[in-house]
Amino acid sequence: MHHGSWRAPSPRVRELIRRGAEIALNPPAEWLAELDAATLTGAARRQIAADPVLAAGTRRINRSNLLFWAAANVRAPGAPVPANDAEAALTAARDIIRRGLDESALDAYRAGESTAIRLWTQLACSLTSDPDELRELLDVSLRSISAFVDDTVSTIAARMRAERDELTHGSHAERRETVTLLLEGAPITRQRAESRLGYALRPAHTAAIVWTDDPGIDLRRLDRAADALAEAAGQARPLSVLASAATRWVWVHGSPGLDRVRAALDLLPAVRIALGSTAPGLDGFRRSHLDALTTQQMLARLTSPSRLASHDEVELVALLTADPERADRFVRRTLGDLESAPPEVVEALRVFVAERCNATRAAARLFTHRNTLLRRLARAEGLLPRPLARHTAEVGAALEVLRWRGTP
Repeated sequence: MHHGSWRAPSPRVRELIRRGAEIALNPPAEWLAELDAATLTGAARRQIAADPVLAAGTRRINRSNLLFWAAANVRAPGAPVPANDAEAALTAARDIIRRGLDESALDAYRAGESTAIRLWTQLACSLTSDPDELRELLDVSLRSISAFVDDTVSTIAARMRAERDELTHGSHAERRETVTLLLEGAPITRQRAESRLGYALRPAHTAAIVWTDDPGIDLRRLDRAADALAEAAGQARPLSVLASAATRWVWVHGSPGLDRVRAALDLLPAVRIALGSTAPGLDGFRRSHLDALTTQQMLARLTSPSRLASHDEVELVALLTADPERADRFVRRTLGDLESAPPEVVEALRVFVAERCNATRAAARLFTHRNTLLRRLARAEGLLPRPLARHTAEVGAALEVLRWRGTP
C-alpha cells in the first residue's frame, strides 16, 4: 500500500468506521456463510472446495482476514491496515503449493474481497443517512479493504514461491514428484519408480488419505496413523507423502484390518482416515488413491463425523450424494418421519435391510434380543411413508446415506 498518500478521515467518519468495525468483529453467521460460499464456489476453486483440508483452511482465512481488518479499524479507524501474515494464511499457502496448485488459487481472496465490500457497504448505509458522511466513509473504507487484500495477497504469494522453492529440493520432493508421475500415468518405468520410492509396485496396494480438520493438533499423529496402517496390513512401514501440513497420502501393501486401524485411531484424537480399494500393480496404485480421495471428499461433502471410512463401505453413498441437495431430498422422500427417529430404531432397520431382511441375523449383529429388534422394526415401518416390502432397495440406500451424513 502507498501509505504516503493516505489521508486520515474526519473525526466523525473515524467514529462511524469504528462502530462498523465493532460489528464486524462479531460477524453474523450469514456473513461468514456468504464469504465461504464466495471463496469455495466456481470452476477456478473446485479443487480447493473438494479437498477438506484446503476448504477448511480457506474458511479459517476468511475469518482471520475479516477479524484482522476489523480489529485494526477498532484500534485506529480509517488508518492503513497491514497485510495479514497470520499463521492460518501462511499454512494455507503452504498446503496449496503442496497440492500442486499455484498462485491462481489466490483468486479466492478476490472473491472474498467482492463479498466483503458488498457486506460492508450494506453495513455502512445503516450507520449514517448523511450523503456526505456516507461518501467519505465508503471512499476511505473501500480503499482500505482493497489495499489490505492487495498487500495480503502479495505476502501470501511470496510465501508460496518460497514454499515451492523448498519443495523442489531434497528427498521429499523426489518422492512427491515420483508419486505425481505415477498418479498422472506419466511414462516412468516401474523399476525407476520403485528405486526412487523404496516401495514395490507389483503387489496389491491399499491407499489412504490421512488428515486432520483440527489445526491445533500435533501433526506427528498423522505419521503415527500412517505407521499404524502399515502395521494393520502386516507391513514394516508405509509409503507416505506429505500432501500438506495436515494431510498424508499413504500406500500399504495388502489390506489393513479395519478393527486394528480403528483401535489405533482411538489413541490418535482428531486424526481421520479415508481408505481406497485394494488392487495390484501400477493401475491399482492409482485407482486406490482415487478411491481414497472419493471417500474423503464424500465425508467432507456430508459433514460426516466418521473418522474412518473405506471405499468398499461408501462407494454407493458416494455415488448417491454427488449432488448433496438431491440426496437430501431422496432421503426425506424415502424415509419420511423415520429420518428423525431415535438412532436405535433407524439402526435396527438399516441392519435388518443389510442382512436381507433376516431378523435373526440382524439381531445377532446388533447384539440385541430378537423380540426387541422386532418391536423396533415395527416402529420403523410405521414411520415410513411407503411399505418397506415394495421399496426395500430405496430404503436401504437412504439409510446408508443417513448413516454417513452429519447433522443437517
